[in-house]
Amino acid sequence: MLGSLLGFTLFFGIGTVGLVSLIITAASRDTGPQVKDKSVLVFDLSLTVRDTDPTSSTSRAIEEALSGEETDTITLRKVIDTLNTAAEDSRIVALYLDGSQTSTSSGTGFATLKEVREALERFKESGKKIIAYDVDSGEGEYYLSSIADTIVLNPMGSLEMNGFSSQPMFFTGALEKFGIGIQVIRVGKYKSAVEPFVLKELSQENRQQMQALLGDLWTEFRTTVGKSRQVTPQELQAIADTQGIVLASDAIGRRLVDKVGYYDEVIAQLQELTGESETEKSFRQVHLSTYADIADKPEHQRASKNKIAVLYASGEIVDGEGSVQEVGGESFAAQMRKLRLDDSVKAVVLRVNSPGGSATASEIIQREVKLTRDSKPVIISMGDIAASGGYWISTYGNRIFAEPNTVTGSIGVFGLLMNVQQIANENGITWDVVKTGRFADTQTVSRPKTTQELALIQKIVDQVYSKFLDKVAESRKLPKDKVAQIAQGRVWSGIDAKQLGLVDEIGGLDDAIEYAVKEANLGEDWKLEEYPRFQTLEERLIEEFVGNDSNTTRQPDPLMAEFMKLKEDLAMLQALNDPKGIYARLPFNWRFD
Repeated sequence: MLGSLLGFTLFFGIGTVGLVSLIITAASRDTGPQVKDKSVLVFDLSLTVRDTDPTSSTSRAIEEALSGEETDTITLRKVIDTLNTAAEDSRIVALYLDGSQTSTSSGTGFATLKEVREALERFKESGKKIIAYDVDSGEGEYYLSSIADTIVLNPMGSLEMNGFSSQPMFFTGALEKFGIGIQVIRVGKYKSAVEPFVLKELSQENRQQMQALLGDLWTEFRTTVGKSRQVTPQELQAIADTQGIVLASDAIGRRLVDKVGYYDEVIAQLQELTGESETEKSFRQVHLSTYADIADKPEHQRASKNKIAVLYASGEIVDGEGSVQEVGGESFAAQMRKLRLDDSVKAVVLRVNSPGGSATASEIIQREVKLTRDSKPVIISMGDIAASGGYWISTYGNRIFAEPNTVTGSIGVFGLLMNVQQIANENGITWDVVKTGRFADTQTVSRPKTTQELALIQKIVDQVYSKFLDKVAESRKLPKDKVAQIAQGRVWSGIDAKQLGLVDEIGGLDDAIEYAVKEANLGEDWKLEEYPRFQTLEERLIEEFVGNDSNTTRQPDPLMAEFMKLKEDLAMLQALNDPKGIYARLPFNWRFD
């Protein structure tokens, strides 16, 4: 029996190792994308563009092979590099923006879309055509498609042109019903992160800031799209106010599209460009995610010992190590420290896409940012959101870049204190306490905080807020009283933040990298490296074999969509792990459609 057991174990182990090795060999085989002359680059608009993707290209190939489905995420850096490469590649004759698989709920923020759109503009300036096709286009997809030379809309299709809205979810009524008590402490009349737990509708101050922010984002949308389509912002506003959804038959008259046609007609147009018409789908093509591998090849990378490090701060800022989609105070500070001590790294571009979170973690990270700035340039590039703690870690950069539609600011602090006394008592649960100090049981959730305890916590919050103001005033060279006026927890658009002095320049990640190269006096002698480094192929394989939830996405029905919003909002509570319970974070349920 023992011999059989050992034999079986050995056989299973060798078999598993062999299978893993076989998959690694097959997935990592360097065949590369095959690009024929007169090919069309296909950009699937259903792709979600993010700052980071914790999956290597080889791991993604394995994941797609195991699941039988393609992943729907690509990094912003990869999109920009790919479009820039394609613009100079004589084999690529045109770009096809494929919106046939796109849902109206894009997972890509408008500041990110702004950078993608600028890359599309550069491609267009190279003299190559851009053709777009869609069936039902949301505003995010149309924001990109509007740059095309030709926009084709399916006869049964439509364009969403109804403006932006934000619909916060409030839990106060449910908390009252279930007997869960909430006490809040905050500084800043606009610090609305606590409102979902204490109010049943928007406060006047929160409504004011949200209206202003959405107005700025909508103005940028109308201005950018209108310029490409030769439609005035006023005309687009009239469409939003009178129609909202524009049917294909009316879209031509409104100059929003160039043609109404079917997919096969678009294919025929692409076949004319490639000179190939064997079958309905046979135009020479290469998908963006496949063509992107070219930019990763050594021959397309700069050969230099001088590094420009792009360090991504994406997600909630939490105390400790954090997970893949979080910015852990300790782990992120350690990564910044390594870059500071690495002599081959000549400048750091800190890409921030975070609503903030733990004030303690934000301070730990900011300290390393400040120390790094003392030894080499640190340039900040703000993505879709760089607010509260996200701004805290940014403020000491040598130069801060933001897009016009970046959500930033929110300089404020709050604390959220829950107790379950009522619901527990109603179910027969009670507590008693023995203590050696007046505030020994302050952290309990068995009862509300006393007036004295609230005053103590409020004092801490006030001190943290004052420190936040001091840091912004010092780093941005602004009077503290002015910072206090523009702080108050209020969120600003990137364009407003520049006018207020919170950011230096309007621009994207490429602009920040270019500025970093200039500050480091590197000329053309540099190469780009991205951090943090994510899981290795072996680690990803182990996850796949051990078992992992499928990450495929489907368009939920309206009821499920609201449930998913609730799930996201409640999940944010898990990230509230600051040791003092003090947070510098954007409003919990900030989102807009």
